[in-house]
Amino acid sequence: MNNTITLNSRPVGMPHISDFKFVKEPMPGNGTGEVLLKTLYVSVDPYLRGKMSGTKTPRFELNKPISSKIIAEVMESNHEKFSKGDFVSGYLDWKEYLVSDGTGLTKIDSSTAPLSTYLGILGITGLSAYFALLEIGKPKPGETLVVSGAAGAVGSIVGQIGKIMGCRVIGIVGRDEKMELLKTKFGFDGAINYKTNPDIKAAIAEACPNGVDIYFDNVGGEISDAVIANINKYGRIPVCGTISNYNDTEEQTVPSLLPLVVYKFLLIQGFLIADFAEKFPQGIAQLAAWLKEGKIAYSETIVEGFNNLPEAFIGLFEGKNEGKMIVKL
Repeated sequence: MNNTITLNSRPVGMPHISDFKFVKEPMPGNGTGEVLLKTLYVSVDPYLRGKMSGTKTPRFELNKPISSKIIAEVMESNHEKFSKGDFVSGYLDWKEYLVSDGTGLTKIDSSTAPLSTYLGILGITGLSAYFALLEIGKPKPGETLVVSGAAGAVGSIVGQIGKIMGCRVIGIVGRDEKMELLKTKFGFDGAINYKTNPDIKAAIAEACPNGVDIYFDNVGGEISDAVIANINKYGRIPVCGTISNYNDTEEQTVPSLLPLVVYKFLLIQGFLIADFAEKFPQGIAQLAAWLKEGKIAYSETIVEGFNNLPEAFIGLFEGKNEGKMIVKL
């Protein structure tokens, strides 16, 4: 039998294990023009929460499989472009075995880097950091870059690219051990634990005596209000996510930013990584080169076992990951 995970109920507030359902299905077989895949690694990401609740489209449907970016091995192939033993990545259902007609599958090279990196630094995670920082943040040598969610999958890469671009980089995290990780492994110039600082606005001002030029926002909420209060004229704010608000059950009231936007000439811009799809090969090539040259490091939190997928996803909202959260089958 084949194991799959479906959406049992739409989460309200923090997701719970009961929002997921484990289902056994007959083993699939591949027909003409199809491949049989075995799932190896599954990406769990905060944006999936919106697809589960229905606030992001296309939403996940109840009693249907959840899906995300997956690394899989081709077990059998009746497809001209894929052979048995190939490794592929694509947006696929949370199933141990899958059948695909090849649409959306990309071959990946396990000799270039570990397979899991294609879900992280050499995947959408790394590309989000690369393009959002360079195209929206437009970092310049000597500027100050602040990154929230800085020990996470995207944030840790953003900070390192900022250093390569000549910026002074400050990261905001929620645990002291993550502060140390930023400074020792990822080369950040400083770090702030927002949970142990009663006045986060003052802590940012102290860490950034020349103000903030670029703020890479992964969390939203009060942390972002505090950073933006310290931002310089012509500051740039790429908005990657607002994880602090994903599980809210009531609409949040925050200080109006419009006066700051007007009087400090700020650029605040969200993005869809798909907008940069034509440039993906360029981005992956640069990230791979930096990785090979030792200019950039990555961190992964790998949880083993298909049955632990829901627990790993929920762990994202509890800060249990350092870098990219991945489930290995």
